Amino acid sequence: MKVYIGSDYRGFEKKKILLEYLNRNGFEAVDVGAYKYVEGDDFNDAAIEVAKVVREEPGSKGILICDSAHGVTMQANRFKGIRAAHCDSDESAKLAREHDDANVLCLSAHFLDDQKMQDIVDIFLKTSFESLERRIRRINRLDEREDYA
Repeated sequence: MKVYIGSDYRGFEKKKILLEYLNRNGFEAVDVGAYKYVEGDDFNDAAIEVAKVVREEPGSKGILICDSAHGVTMQANRFKGIRAAHCDSDESAKLAREHDDANVLCLSAHFLDDQKMQDIVDIFLKTSFESLERRIRRINRLDEREDYA
């Protein structure tokens, strides 16, 4: 499985650790930036890049890391076909995949230590979507447009 991973400056060191972990555990991890530590850079850049490549490559997954994970989650979810989930526990990662077919995992560099991040990533990437009709219906509705007059 190809996994695209990106971060802002707050997640930069954690991203390097996860890249090594992913590659060591049989995943094809691709770093999409930031490529160097630049204090104060914007989380948006990494989130946009991960969302675009995951959307264009069916079956791939994305991982985003910023301080709280809120910003990258909001940015990634602005892209049609992206289901980004902010996960802070094993159970939240499992449910994001099983129930919502999340394709981008968003992690907090501030609140998660290295081991907990690895555990969450492992569960997220190894858990399959339970393709029940009601879940498929709900997921399809995520990309509905709503136009206000």
